[in-house]
Amino acid sequence: MRVICMLLLALAAAGTVHAENPPVVITAAHMVDVLTGRRADAPQIVIEGDRIRSVGHQGDPVPEGARRIDLGDRTLLPGLIDMHVHLTSDPRYSGYRGLPFTDSFWMTVGVANARQTLEAGFTTVRNVGSANYYDVGLKQGIENGYIPGPRIVPATYALGATGGHCDATQFPPSITTPSPQIANSPDEFRALVRKMRKYGAELIKVCMTGGVLSKTDTVDSQQVSPEEIRAIVEEAHRLGMRVAVHAHGTAGINEALRAGVDTIEHASLADEQSFKLAREHGAWFDMDIYNDDYILSEGAKNGVYAESLAKEKAIGLKQRQTFRAAHAAGVKMLFGTDAGVYPHGTNARQFAKMVEWGMTPLEAIQAATRSAAEALNRSADVGAIAPGRYADLIAVDGDPLADVRVLESVPVVIKGGELVKQPPP
Repeated sequence: MRVICMLLLALAAAGTVHAENPPVVITAAHMVDVLTGRRADAPQIVIEGDRIRSVGHQGDPVPEGARRIDLGDRTLLPGLIDMHVHLTSDPRYSGYRGLPFTDSFWMTVGVANARQTLEAGFTTVRNVGSANYYDVGLKQGIENGYIPGPRIVPATYALGATGGHCDATQFPPSITTPSPQIANSPDEFRALVRKMRKYGAELIKVCMTGGVLSKTDTVDSQQVSPEEIRAIVEEAHRLGMRVAVHAHGTAGINEALRAGVDTIEHASLADEQSFKLAREHGAWFDMDIYNDDYILSEGAKNGVYAESLAKEKAIGLKQRQTFRAAHAAGVKMLFGTDAGVYPHGTNARQFAKMVEWGMTPLEAIQAATRSAAEALNRSADVGAIAPGRYADLIAVDGDPLADVRVLESVPVVIKGGELVKQPPP
C-alpha cells in the first residue's frame, strides 16, 4: 500500500500537462511488450507529462530530479482497447424495459459506464453506436476533465436501412420514432456520413445485416445494397474516417468486404470466401464471443425479446466456431466485446474466451493493444508502452501470458500519466 500511495503522490505531482513538473520513473517486475511479443523483466518507464518519454531497464540513467515509483512484483501492460462498446447502454434495460426513461437518462448511464470501463483497465474504446450524439458528449466531458473515462472514438449513430437492425422495429405503425440514422439510397447514405462527421463522428458504423437484439429481422438478412455500402465506404474514406460494419450473415459480410470496409463486427457466419476477402482487403474481424454466455443466462430476466433469445441460441456457438476458423485462416483479429449488451467493466472476461477458441494469451492481448491501435490508425499514441505514446498503463498481479484471466482484475490504472485506480487499502 505504501508503494501505491507513493505512486499516487508522484503522479499527481507530475500532472499531465505541465512541462515544468518532474518526470516520473515507473518500475515493476515485468512488462508485456506487445510490439515484440516478449515479456521484459525489470522494466523502467519514464513518463513526462501525459506521454512516455523512454522505455528501458532498471538501472538505466533517468532524468535529473525524476520521481521513482516501484510497483513491485506486478506486470505492466499498455492500457487496453475495446473496439466495440456502447457506453450509453445498460443490459438490464433490454427490450421494452428502457421505455420508462427519458432520453437524457442514457447520458447518465454513459457517465457511470465510462468510469467502470476505465477502472477495468480499458483506457481507449471505440463506441460504435449511440443515440443523440451522446458518445461525442461523453468524449468532450472526459477530455475537459468533468468526468473520468477512457479515450473515446465515437461513431455517433449507427447507420441502417428502413426496417433493418438499426431501425426501431418493435412498435406498431401508430408509434413513430425519430430516425436520423436511416437511409435508403446511396445518396442518402452519403449525406448521413457527412452529417455524422459534422456532429463529431470519427468513424462510421453501418448495420449491414440483421442482428440478434433487433426484434423482427433475421441475423443473416442483408439490409444494405452493394451500391449503398460502396457509397458509404467511398464517402467515409474520402473524409478520413474508417468504416465498421455490423454483419452476421455471410452475404452481407462478403459484400461489405468487397466494398472495402475496415472492420467486420460480429462476423458470425463468415465463410472461407469471407476469410479470403478479409485477407485481400486488409480488413479486421471484431468478434464479441463472450457475451453469448451473458445473454443466454440473464437475457430473459433483463427483458430481451423472446425472438432475440432464439436468435442468440441459434448463432452463439456458430460465431465462436467462426472465430476459431478465422484465426486459423490468418484473418486479422481485434478485441471487441459489445459491452452494453453485457455489463460494462467486465470487458476483460472476453480474453479467456478468445484463448479458449484458438488464440494464445499474447495474441488476445495484442488484439486489445497493438492490433486495435493499428485498426484505429492510432499506432502513434495508444496501444503500446513505447516512447511518444500516451502514458496509458495498467499493472496486474501475476503473469497474463500464462493466465490471461488476471486481466479480469486490474489493481492499477494510469491514463495519460495520471493514476486513476489504485488497490483498496
